[in-house]
Amino acid sequence: MSRSAPILVIDDEPAIRSIIRAAVEDDAGVAFEASNATTGLELARRERPALIVLDLGLPDHDGVDVCHALREWSSAPILVLSARHSDAEKARALDAGADDYLTKPFSTIELQARMRALLRRAKMGPVPGGDMPLIRDGITIDLANRVVTNNGVAVHLTPTEWDLLRALVTHAGRTMTHKQLFDAVWGRHHGDAQQYLRVYIGHLRRKLEADPLRPTLIVTEGGVGYRFTDGR
Repeated sequence: MSRSAPILVIDDEPAIRSIIRAAVEDDAGVAFEASNATTGLELARRERPALIVLDLGLPDHDGVDVCHALREWSSAPILVLSARHSDAEKARALDAGADDYLTKPFSTIELQARMRALLRRAKMGPVPGGDMPLIRDGITIDLANRVVTNNGVAVHLTPTEWDLLRALVTHAGRTMTHKQLFDAVWGRHHGDAQQYLRVYIGHLRRKLEADPLRPTLIVTEGGVGYRFTDGR
């Protein structure tokens, strides 16, 4: 965890807050504490935490109501930490906007792992071409279904061409070096990476670019590698 990504703990039990704070600090993070819903919501607005650990049994408001209130303006992950074990209670919290649910008593190691997982997920943007098909200049690339079309017409790609396109598209907007692409597609460390890539990039450009000699989708970064443009 990073000190630029503070954690807010909303729990009325001082001992639990202390355990969570120690777990956060052990992962090099920083924690803010609140013993009730009102203070917790005020801290959330002021500190803009990257993650909120929330107890359901608060003295002034039910934790489910706090979830609803937070979701009116915040997309920060919410990890519910509660002694309520029933499936109905878990479903209520998750339906109210919580992202995960851990019952008390809990393992500190599991708590830390769940917090790290939520923070990682929060930082992840959608995978280009994966979470949603990527559409650019008449080309549609759907990685989930392994489908590429050019102005509505299916484009046939060989397995190697597909692997190369997937590596480029999932890093759209970022330059992939010759070595990175070679490792991602061929998975070996011998051979002439630049020559292999030159041949297969040429294949892809002939199938996808309006003008393969003046590519606008797959551009060359001289002496470094290639980049699939992100449309900006």
